Amino acid sequence: MRILVTGSAGHLGEALMLTLQRSHHEAIGLDIKTSPATHRVGSITERDFVRLCMQGVDAVLHTATLHKPHVASHTRQAFVDTNITGTLNLLEEAVAAGVESFVYTSTTSTFGHALTPPAGAPAAWITEGVVPVPKNIYGVTKLAAENLCELFHRIAGMPCIVLRTSRFFPENDDDASVRRAFDDANLKVNEFLYRRADIEDIVSAHLLAIENAASIGFGRYIISATTPFTPDDLQQLRVDAPATVRRYAPDYEAEYRRRGWSMLPTIERVYVNDLARTQLGWQPRYDFNSILRRLQAGEDFQSPLARAVGSKGYHAEVFNEGPYPV
Repeated sequence: MRILVTGSAGHLGEALMLTLQRSHHEAIGLDIKTSPATHRVGSITERDFVRLCMQGVDAVLHTATLHKPHVASHTRQAFVDTNITGTLNLLEEAVAAGVESFVYTSTTSTFGHALTPPAGAPAAWITEGVVPVPKNIYGVTKLAAENLCELFHRIAGMPCIVLRTSRFFPENDDDASVRRAFDDANLKVNEFLYRRADIEDIVSAHLLAIENAASIGFGRYIISATTPFTPDDLQQLRVDAPATVRRYAPDYEAEYRRRGWSMLPTIERVYVNDLARTQLGWQPRYDFNSILRRLQAGEDFQSPLARAVGSKGYHAEVFNEGPYPV
């Protein structure tokens, strides 16, 4: 199978290329930046370039995007051009070229305001049935691109799978107050309880989406590490997250004390991956308890693939406020 990977110089794009290069598939990397994983350098906003790249392609893994950290550094029009127009170009040219399946990398950020319950309410249980309420141009454009994928499945019969991925980037958090409150590794391990996944698992979900696209037709799936929590935990998570975690991982506190780490005092949302595990056959390997065992054994909590891809950053500049503009 000949697979076009957009955003091949980015975190996920490079991880997909590294994995596909070890498979029986032929992978073609597309990006606006040159990189060892990029074969076609250009923008998805340029229709003629997209048409050229689509020749002979069997499947598309569309990861190219402007991200949330770009909201303060790029115009809203740039988000529309890349995330919406770029996706439209890819979809139309994929249909014209007879591409067999299209997988779109979206984000749990599309849920936006739906992720924050009101004061006093339980934590939010986030499934695919939750209605997105985007809170910035990033969420708006990613949701619009999702809807374009659904439209093209309806009008052209294109098998399209949308994967709403949770956090998998290795960079520091974009919230300065969070960066001040937690050691970076501590924060990321905490997030595996409710809103993070390892890039190795993100990649496996994309490859399963290609395999299953034809039989599914169209689907949206949350791609996040398997949470230990249940809906019965939501009230306590909002008021005493450490006590809730203790029930599922009673030995976490000893390891955290050894490292000088702390648990989040409250958790306000939980991403649920049941649908992806059921319909895609996805079996993520990395969750809070598996990572805890790695830490106890003195191992790196990241997968070998995550370490191989490493940190890329989102901006070429250095900002006074830290790694992100305000």
